[in-house]
Amino acid sequence: MLPGLVSITFRQLTPQQIVELCVQNQLQVIEWGGDVHVPHGDIDTATQVARLTREHGLDVAAYGSYYRLAASPANGLQFSAVLASAVALETHAIRIWAGNRGSADADSAWRNEVIQDALRCADLAGKKGITLCYEFHGGTLTDTLESTCELLAATEHPFIKTLWQPPHGRPLEECLTGLRTLARRLHHIHGFHWWPDSSHRLPLRTGKDRWTAYVSEFRTLGMSPNILLEFVVGDSPEALTDDALFLNEILREQG
Repeated sequence: MLPGLVSITFRQLTPQQIVELCVQNQLQVIEWGGDVHVPHGDIDTATQVARLTREHGLDVAAYGSYYRLAASPANGLQFSAVLASAVALETHAIRIWAGNRGSADADSAWRNEVIQDALRCADLAGKKGITLCYEFHGGTLTDTLESTCELLAATEHPFIKTLWQPPHGRPLEECLTGLRTLARRLHHIHGFHWWPDSSHRLPLRTGKDRWTAYVSEFRTLGMSPNILLEFVVGDSPEALTDDALFLNEILREQG
C-alpha cells in the first residue's frame, strides 16, 4: 500500500516540479493526468515523463485519462491515443470514465453502449497488459454503489477494475460497506477529505477517524491498494506536505 499523488492536483505545476514534490514528501507513485501533464496521444511527452518519474525513484501508478466510454470517440478522442500514451508511460493502469451521463439519466441503450465500449477497450488494453479502471464519480454510471456494481458485473473482464474514493457527507459505515463491496475489483484509491460536500476542502487529517478506518479495513481484507492524494486545500504544495505526512503516519501505524 503505497502513498502517492494524482498529478491533476497541481495542474499549475510542471512534471519536474511534481516529481520533486513527491520526493520531498515521501510519496512513491504518481497517477499522471491526460489533460495537462501527459496529453492524450503525445508520445514524446509521455516518454519524457516516464523517464523523469523513474529517474526520481518513483513509479507511474496509472494514466489518468479523460476517455469517456461511448462518448469520447464522437468528441474527437480515440482510445487508441489514450492507450499509446499509457504504453509510453510504462504504466499498467488507465483511468477511464463510465460515460457522461449519471445513472439516473441513463437508459438501457446507453448503458449497453458504455458496456460494449468498455469491453472493446479492455480487450485492446489487455493485449498490452494494461488494466482499465473506472473513475468512481458523479455524472457517470459509477455515481452510486449500486450502479457501479451493475456496471462491473456487466463488464466482468480480467482487465477491468474500479477506483474508489469516499462519498462526501455519508456515514462511515456506508463508506466502509462500499469499500468492502468493491474490494474484489478495486485497483487504487483517490485520497482527500471534502466535508460535508465538495465545496469544503479540508486537510486529510481532519478525517483521521475515517481514513484510519479505511486503511484498517484494507488490512483486514488483505488488500494493499495504493492511496493517491488529490485535491489538497487551496491547491497548495504546503497543504500537500501536511496531507502526505498524515497519510504516511497512518500507513505506518497500520503496519
